[in-house]
Amino acid sequence: MSPRPLNLANIIAIFHHELFVTSVLWVGGIAIVLLVVLMSTRRIFSFNLAPDDDLEPRSRTFLRWSFGALWLIDGILQFQPSMPLGLANNVVAPASVGTPSWLHSLMLHGISVWNSHPITLAVGVAWFQVGLGLVILVARGRTSRVAGIISAAWAALIWLIGNGAGGVFISGASLLFGWPGASLFYVIAGVALSLDRARFLTLFSKVTSRAISVLLVIAALIQSLPSTQFWHGGPSNALAEMTRSMTSVAQPHLLATIVRGGGSIGAVMGGGFNIVIILWLLVSAVGLWMARERAWTWPSWTLIVGAIYFWVVAEDTALFGGVATDVNSLVPLALLTWCAAPRDESAPLKRLLPREMTSATSAVVATFASSMLLFAAVSMGLATSASAENTLFLAQNGPASAADLPAKPFTLIDQHERTFTLGEHRGRVTLLTFLDPHCWTDCPLLANQLAQLRSQLAWNAKLDIVAVAADPYHESVADVRLFMQRHGLDNVRNFYFVTGPLTKVSAVWRNFGVSVSMKRTAKMSIHSDLMFVITPAHRIHWIVPDDPIASASGTSSAVSELKALLALQGVH
Repeated sequence: MSPRPLNLANIIAIFHHELFVTSVLWVGGIAIVLLVVLMSTRRIFSFNLAPDDDLEPRSRTFLRWSFGALWLIDGILQFQPSMPLGLANNVVAPASVGTPSWLHSLMLHGISVWNSHPITLAVGVAWFQVGLGLVILVARGRTSRVAGIISAAWAALIWLIGNGAGGVFISGASLLFGWPGASLFYVIAGVALSLDRARFLTLFSKVTSRAISVLLVIAALIQSLPSTQFWHGGPSNALAEMTRSMTSVAQPHLLATIVRGGGSIGAVMGGGFNIVIILWLLVSAVGLWMARERAWTWPSWTLIVGAIYFWVVAEDTALFGGVATDVNSLVPLALLTWCAAPRDESAPLKRLLPREMTSATSAVVATFASSMLLFAAVSMGLATSASAENTLFLAQNGPASAADLPAKPFTLIDQHERTFTLGEHRGRVTLLTFLDPHCWTDCPLLANQLAQLRSQLAWNAKLDIVAVAADPYHESVADVRLFMQRHGLDNVRNFYFVTGPLTKVSAVWRNFGVSVSMKRTAKMSIHSDLMFVITPAHRIHWIVPDDPIASASGTSSAVSELKALLALQGVH
């Protein structure tokens, strides 16, 4: 049986409710508490009013505004409805290909954690990044330095686990296509913002400009490797191939035209265009290394103009496709370069509004932003130690159907060759399903779900788990017993795998609306993947479609759904 594609529409409503209702209520409540505390201690009236706050170097102000705005944009991008199910599988998983084994394992663990808690983590990341961006935008002094530390740490986590270290371990990487990862520039900016005024004035411009210079030289060397497809002409040119791929995504027609034009230049010029790219990188690198001593600004503008051009042409602005998490690497590189350009750093920007007015406004914004950070951090931390969400299950199968139907009784033979009658144990709920003992696709996955489900319930839970053989040619007790041994069901408490003559078993299939078909020459049957929650009064209370997902997070999601339905019947 082939699995159905995930249906994002099944969870959009849940995601939006958590994002715009539940989260907003929590953030607002926390913010009100913080405001009351700050007003009672009168700290809110001194926000950004310390003597040093008015002396913030203009380069630092530009850095705050630039990367605060970037975090805010990144947070808003996390509001896209495809994020819960798309981020791990469509963004992180492809980035893990080709990484070293230690990093690959770390990223796979991150993917598993995300897929086990997609709604909570997607909501948490969205509000965390919005809150972080707002704090960086409005805060100066000590609060700003703390925000810088948080920004650097969060960006480092994203760079390593979310971006696969920005592709630094992957051959064929290019600065034009995202190397060495946008998050790395966020790390540099966060570290710079964490510095006090004296260290910032001494270190930021010089160290950042020269670090970017070294990075550009490395990028030029990578770009010049003989194996890179940038030397090719025609449709196999790396830029031409990338633009074809990017413009297949829905986007404004004008932008797609510009991007395709850039790809055509690469295809026509081939190696000649690559030489232009390498020269741009090397000239910018040399100029930035010498810029501070010679008060040059042209190297910064050379790099910035080229970065913006290739951000459009080679990265297609990185905003389309539904799972964009940031604006890619060239924009933060350009902003970092501009902020580090030589200027009179010690002179702060002039205030346009009275200090008290900006202080009060900034204090309120920072309070709400801090509540976003607090809410997001706590919710994400609690989620990772909680049971998996049922989100993947709902996306794959949709919700269970409530019912109030009689469960037609049957008597068959269990794995111990004893007769078993449905509902024979008074006071117990029954979870009924159908398994082919010769199946090697869905049925082992369903068996794994059942074993995990029972292991998470109390030892004395009043539950019978019953599987009816769903194979017209392999229904012997030996068949079901072998299946149980292979898939860990022989030690599951109160589990009964029942079978019998085909006439009796097929009657059970019909009574429960389960379709079973199989040719005699086939290796296994095709049957409905359904589970039924049956009350002690012999009534079908829930009909559960369960097309299983072949992953640990998919199994955990299904177990969470089944546990929730059983809990409604008093089974814990």
